[in-house]
Amino acid sequence: MALILLLGVFLVLLFAGLPVATAMLAASIVNILFIGLPPVLAAERMLGSINSFPLLAVPFFVLAGTIMNRGGLTRRLVDVSRAFVGHFYGGTAQVNVLASIFFSGISGSASADAAAIGSMLIPTMKKEGYDAGFAVGITAASATIGPIIPPSIVMIIYSSMTGLSIAALFVAGILPGLAIGVALMAIVALISRRRNYPRRSKMPWRQRFCVIWGAIPALMAPLIILGGIISGLYTPTEAGVIACVYGLFVGFFVYRELTLADLVPLLAEAVEITAIPVFILATASIFGWLLAFHGFGQIIVDFLTGLGLGRIGLLLVIVLMLLLIGLVIEGLAALIIFVPVFMPMIPAFGLNDLHFALIVIVTILIGTVTPPVGLQLYIAAAIGKTSLSEIVVWPFIFAMVGVVMVMVLFPQFVVFLPNLLLG
Repeated sequence: MALILLLGVFLVLLFAGLPVATAMLAASIVNILFIGLPPVLAAERMLGSINSFPLLAVPFFVLAGTIMNRGGLTRRLVDVSRAFVGHFYGGTAQVNVLASIFFSGISGSASADAAAIGSMLIPTMKKEGYDAGFAVGITAASATIGPIIPPSIVMIIYSSMTGLSIAALFVAGILPGLAIGVALMAIVALISRRRNYPRRSKMPWRQRFCVIWGAIPALMAPLIILGGIISGLYTPTEAGVIACVYGLFVGFFVYRELTLADLVPLLAEAVEITAIPVFILATASIFGWLLAFHGFGQIIVDFLTGLGLGRIGLLLVIVLMLLLIGLVIEGLAALIIFVPVFMPMIPAFGLNDLHFALIVIVTILIGTVTPPVGLQLYIAAAIGKTSLSEIVVWPFIFAMVGVVMVMVLFPQFVVFLPNLLLG
């Protein structure tokens, strides 16, 4: 009865239009009062879920992305992307994807990626004759690469929940992230050729070298962040601090696009961006704890076990479940709620925990661009000044799901690099 009440109140509030985090918190408080637990338990659980040293990396990487966006590093990454793929079919859309791959090595946030890249390229694409819905759709889809290619805020949170190595998760995300980028660029080329979207003239190599030379400090940022983590020189949290310091140094003294007057707005923006995932993390933790308390995880495990599926069949069912969940629940909330539910199935079915983690993370991130609750869609749509009904996103979603299918069928695609680099 208590489990039905918890889920029922949550769904009623969700479909009534409340934000997911607020709906989870309200449903949890109602449930705690119903079963007679002390109300202070909600506050204790919420505080405990975010009182973690590894999670300190989240605000630092958000701040690093904000600094590098304001300090001119993002613009130079876009320039490098334009130098190499601007002459492809759908040139500026291709630049959008490649720039997202570069920027993903800095911020670790899909929302930061969508805002930073979208604010520069969506208006440009519209001026060049791209449909607004297409420009918004590719921006939202390519932003999902941000938390897949390291560093990744989502992976940091997953690690804090499961104890899985952050470095291993980071390295495991490289190949799937690049594969999604290639898949999105292929879809862009097909659609652009059919719609006759513009292409830029091919840039001479001499000019390309000049662009690369000017962007070396920006291109070094991902190498400094990831290289130090993989080599063990510093933890992911320390890497976030180093990224902030490096971004400030380049912004003030190399590109000279930052001033002291920019610091307070930068900090305010970073706090605002960080508050959203942290609040979702806190509310989802108490909601997920109550689900576990009422045995929801065992119900799901028994159901999936009863289907008599093998490992691949189980993974395909979980992918389908997470894609459907992504239609109605925000990605980070889905991660925090359902990862503890699925964890007992890893030893039960003999799954590789790293392989399983990447499948769950990538699938949940696809949910951040599926309407009607895809957060990246709303960010990009606000920049492009277009409605959700006009956005062209499903071809990109199908391409990303195709990459997930490759991950399911070929575990080595995920675990090869971690085994090679980390043993």
